[in-house]
Amino acid sequence: MNILIVGGAGYVGGGIVDNLKNKHNVTVYDSLIYEESYRKDVNFIYGDIREHEKLLPLFDQNDAVIWLAALVGDGACSINPDLTFEINSESVKFLAQNFKKRIIFLSTCSVYGAQDGLLDEESSINPLSEYASSKIQAEDYLKDTNSVIFRLGTLFGISDEFSRIRLDLVVNILVTKALTDGKLTVFGGEQWRPLLHVNDVANAIENVLEKDIKGVYNLHHKNYKIIDIAEAIVEKIPSAKIETTPMKFQDSRNYQVSSAKLFNETGFEALIDLKTGINEIHDLIANNRIKNVNHKRYSNQNFLEEYGIS
Repeated sequence: MNILIVGGAGYVGGGIVDNLKNKHNVTVYDSLIYEESYRKDVNFIYGDIREHEKLLPLFDQNDAVIWLAALVGDGACSINPDLTFEINSESVKFLAQNFKKRIIFLSTCSVYGAQDGLLDEESSINPLSEYASSKIQAEDYLKDTNSVIFRLGTLFGISDEFSRIRLDLVVNILVTKALTDGKLTVFGGEQWRPLLHVNDVANAIENVLEKDIKGVYNLHHKNYKIIDIAEAIVEKIPSAKIETTPMKFQDSRNYQVSSAKLFNETGFEALIDLKTGINEIHDLIANNRIKNVNHKRYSNQNFLEEYGIS
């Protein structure tokens, strides 16, 4: 199977490429926003998703497109909302209009916003940011296509040995702070997040790629309160202290989700647990394998504020 992975050089793409490259003919298309190079031994084409003349012949040559390219995160997407919708939504409209074969698209559970109860794919949406709103618009463009849309939980862990690690995600950043500052500052703490190891995204895509299903699916491993994440980290790093404040952590999102639909229809279940991700980040930071954990490239928002994208 010929597979085009658009945005495949990023944090999520690393594990996806590794899972698929030995079984399929994989081509990665990426503009390397956060990277200086791409060294993985697969076909690679440097390009922007707005360069339609580059993408159209690739659509003809491939049997499936895995569309990862996006501006990701509430903070990063708030910098330039017009650009966010151009990249996250309008590019997907172009995809839907010009590629009629298999599509795998990554959306986000952030579309649920702040709601009580266990949310499934039929629950109301309540986007609280440009990021979530742009993903909802993209989902709408794909509604009549042969696509699987994964609404991802909050990612954590390490993808592969090449891709940039993200240290702006709640688990990853709290482990880093526990090691470097000796404390974890938790704003609020009672907010729920559906956590998902980054490589369970790859596992889910591999599972559904050739199955006769389509539509929207939640994808997560387990729902956690922020304070429970912090306590799990302190179990690993007992010298660290948890500091709580009445402020909210990052934003007002608060939701728990169910991924039962995906399990019932495909048998797939995300299985990589929180402890595994904590250990991965711990070993990376504790062994000084990142020279400067505060470098802007490890945060989507900080990097884009400093260097921008046009």
